[in-house]
Amino acid sequence: MSYRTDRRRRQITSKGRLMHLMRADSSESISVMAYAPPPQTAQLFEGVAASTFIAQITTDETSAASFAPMNGDILKDGEKEYTLTEATPVYDRQDLCGWTLVSAGGN
Repeated sequence: MSYRTDRRRRQITSKGRLMHLMRADSSESISVMAYAPPPQTAQLFEGVAASTFIAQITTDETSAASFAPMNGDILKDGEKEYTLTEATPVYDRQDLCGWTLVSAGGN
């Protein structure tokens, strides 16, 4: 494991929280440790985040479950549900080390 992957894993583990990632049809689901930076002041509209929800995860849980996030999946953060609009793999050289999940919703 390289320094970049180790650093990413430590940040997600220390600042992250448990979220639930599942297929839109609920056929598969896994729990993931995810780090979602808080929205910036400019992104708040009447006290509610008006921008997209972005979460960073490692490949620890996804590889163990053979689960690759994809567009349309559901990300649950507590009571809120977000629909993935983009699941971008993050590489450390040629190795997959995580995913950036961009989603919308929050219902």
